[in-house]
Amino acid sequence: MPCALCSADAPLTDTPVPGGPEGASAALCATCADQITGTPEPDHWRCLASAMWSEDPATQVLAARMLARLAAHEWARDLAGQLWLDDETRAWAENVAMDSGHRDSNGVPLAQGDTVVLIKDLPVKGANFTAKRGTAVRGISLVADNPAHIEGRVEGQRIVILTEFVRKR
Repeated sequence: MPCALCSADAPLTDTPVPGGPEGASAALCATCADQITGTPEPDHWRCLASAMWSEDPATQVLAARMLARLAAHEWARDLAGQLWLDDETRAWAENVAMDSGHRDSNGVPLAQGDTVVLIKDLPVKGANFTAKRGTAVRGISLVADNPAHIEGRVEGQRIVILTEFVRKR
């Protein structure tokens, strides 16, 4: 049986898909399972063009979530625009983002792929520039193990930003 997302013929692990029915899971290869919770390699996820049409709701949810995480890439936004999910599956796919604990400076929940605006000038360590107040950061990524951190691109640099210095747009 191939991986539910990338169709790789590799050893599979039953990976839980939180936020939906009790015990929901998908059989994933080690590469997909690692990148779902870690840093995704965008080229690996082009496989979602076929996985998003799976008849398995857990696979659809994982595909939708990964497309949201990869929203900084035009191909991922195009696929997300084509993705059709019934209301129940869409709510499940969006459920984890709402429960992530990531909140902007006003307490508004942040989700993968959101656009935020910096509310103060932030010196960027190691990059020799200051991210200016009012800068829009599009297609943010949520840092999985720290709800006070998000990642985004400012002036072409991928940086970690404290959520207390952003507001959702």
